[in-house]
Amino acid sequence: MKTFPMFLQMAGRHVVIVGGGEQAAQKARLILKTEARIVLVAPDLDPELTALVREGRATQVKTLSVDVFRGAALVFVATGCVGLDYAAHALAKEAGVVVNVVDRPALCDAVTPSIVDRDPVVVAISTEGTAPVLARQIRSRMETLLEPGLGGLAALAGRLRPEVARRIPRDERRFFWDWVFNGPPRQAMARGAAREAATLIKDTLAATGAGQMQGSIALVGAGPGAADLLTLRALRLLQDADVIYYDRLVDPAVLDLARRDAERVFVGKEVGASSWPQDRINAVIVAAAKQGRKVVRLKSGDPGIFGRLAEELDAAHAAHIPIEIVPGVTSASAAAASLGRGLTERGATDRLMLATAACKPGDPDPDWAAMLRPGTTLAVYMGVKKASCIVRSLQDAGTPMSLEVEIISNASTPRERVTRCMLDQLPATLVQDGIENPAIIFIRWPKTGRAQARSDFAA
Repeated sequence: MKTFPMFLQMAGRHVVIVGGGEQAAQKARLILKTEARIVLVAPDLDPELTALVREGRATQVKTLSVDVFRGAALVFVATGCVGLDYAAHALAKEAGVVVNVVDRPALCDAVTPSIVDRDPVVVAISTEGTAPVLARQIRSRMETLLEPGLGGLAALAGRLRPEVARRIPRDERRFFWDWVFNGPPRQAMARGAAREAATLIKDTLAATGAGQMQGSIALVGAGPGAADLLTLRALRLLQDADVIYYDRLVDPAVLDLARRDAERVFVGKEVGASSWPQDRINAVIVAAAKQGRKVVRLKSGDPGIFGRLAEELDAAHAAHIPIEIVPGVTSASAAAASLGRGLTERGATDRLMLATAACKPGDPDPDWAAMLRPGTTLAVYMGVKKASCIVRSLQDAGTPMSLEVEIISNASTPRERVTRCMLDQLPATLVQDGIENPAIIFIRWPKTGRAQARSDFAA
């Protein structure tokens, strides 16, 4: 290492920033996260820095001198002027302080790292000035791993540490803290339930240790397919999970993001193969959680949209297992993005209907005509095999057969296909082009004009 990483105590100390423009403001924003006092050295300050002085969060010195720098914990020089930068650097060195001159590595005693701030958890990343873009990329990855509430959990742990030492034997403490930072307390804090996290920890302490700990269940949306459409919370839960129960439509690239030693259990339905009934899925995820395992039930798209969410929620609640829902990008959103358009359009379609053609066996077909009215975008999930019934129902209700239809299969994946036709051509188009589920069928009926002209689709 050419540089040595170290965290400086900033309480009761001051930092000098030379410059009054945007570069100086960037450094000021950074130091405002600490307890250090800020001294701004510049004859003129931009509005942001002027506001800091007016609010008492910084002081201004208008002229450079050696005395300005004496005793500073750190000095940033950010004037943007070569001559001023060198002059300020020379005076700061004469005062014997550590200096960072923005964009001038040869004048830097210290470099500013990329910082992930989860106070009191702080991660600093540096490439010693060789590759700032790489440092930012690493920071982005760390931001996905460390959820916003992690600092609050660390602070809570610090406050409770004496009580833990009093109640839990030394040889059991590591197991206890592993439960805190990898189990239900961390999951509760991650979803913003700070009070729940504190209660879980305190109740366990009151029970004298970790013997009462149990696992948890997360119903996680895997999104439409593309792994980089996962939410940050979904990624974190996958990387913490002990066991993952996943559906047929979950892309393998999503599973690749999970912890390597996590157990993976397929619970989907394959054509021509045995399937898992819902009550069996309910039973196995609850049983795993009762064993103290962190369970992820991974569902394609958004678990709350045609994801049979209620049954699994009810099973967890009945067993008193902590459970959370993690939304995902639903297939209709991904399909619209692939088309380069929104699901709604002001002045044309101000109503969005999401419907599935895969209904519970024995249930009647949806009333398609009731859903599709002027000003509506109707997004039909898993509707390929029911296309003839859908078109017939709409035709019988007097819906214009020249409405625009767009079919997006395997949205957001390398297998994605986009097909366009008119409503009366939908069944034949699906057969002719060999389109199968999973697919989203968009039927749009704009307010401005009852239907698109057939000639619009002739090309």
